Amino acid sequence: MDSLYLLIPIALLFCAIAIKLLLWAIDSGQYDDLDKESWRILADEDEAKPARETDADRAPPPEKKS
Repeated sequence: MDSLYLLIPIALLFCAIAIKLLLWAIDSGQYDDLDKESWRILADEDEAKPARETDADRAPPPEKKS
């Protein structure tokens, strides 16, 4: 019986933490669009954004010495 005085408050604390984490996940948008990621893996990679151009891409090619 004495162990229940310790276990019941610990169980209530765990339940409160779990509910708080669930509400945080809902508020932060974790459950907004569940289908997007499952369809994204099936999409072609052709629609990917082009990479940004760097200074090395804009530089002229090195001259060949013969």
